Amino acid sequence: MPLETALKYAAQIADALEAAHEKGVVHRDLKPANVKVREDGTVKVLDFGLAQLSPDRQGGDSTLTMGATEAGVILGTAAYMAPEQARGQRVDKRADVWAFGVVLYEMLTGERLFQGKTTSDVLASVLTKEPDLKNVPLRVRPLLKRCLEKDPQRRLRDIGDAMSIIENTPERTEARGSRPAWAVAAALALALIVLSIWAPWRQTAVEERPVQFSNQPTAGSYFSPWRSRG
Repeated sequence: MPLETALKYAAQIADALEAAHEKGVVHRDLKPANVKVREDGTVKVLDFGLAQLSPDRQGGDSTLTMGATEAGVILGTAAYMAPEQARGQRVDKRADVWAFGVVLYEMLTGERLFQGKTTSDVLASVLTKEPDLKNVPLRVRPLLKRCLEKDPQRRLRDIGDAMSIIENTPERTEARGSRPAWAVAAALALALIVLSIWAPWRQTAVEERPVQFSNQPTAGSYFSPWRSRG
């Protein structure tokens, strides 16, 4: 989808996650199927069926604290799981930050970030594949790099900071120096061809002899009406 549209939706997704995180709730299953856009452009984050309380909030009587949140149990959708979630480790709000990055990537490119024929293949891709951001607008790359850090310690910690990163990233265009290698090679080859054709022609061109002027007129070289007759 267009960049500005994607960022508009991403800002609302980030706001929804931030509201949940402030209450100590981790969604754990953020994905496109759980994000709905109303006709007026309002974005809703749905399906908190796999939500849990953050580790620092557990221990109360909330119904969100259940045995399925224990370490070693994998819950969620493979293509949007953070690496620690895919390993069955305990997760916190940074798992939602990862999923947010995956969703934003897919909004901008229209392609799945992590793919595979089976669930195991997808999980392996999540754990081993480094995201390729070359098809993502430069303005958004700093945010996605922070969201898609495999090490949660290096990942963006607060989803509320997501949009400020974009706002503080200057809009840039692709520099000329970043042309693909094949384009540079083609330009050089074309220059060599032109040079090979032009150089022999330049060497064999007939030199023009300089025109010499004389202030001594020659007979019959001009006619003057004042010339004396006879």
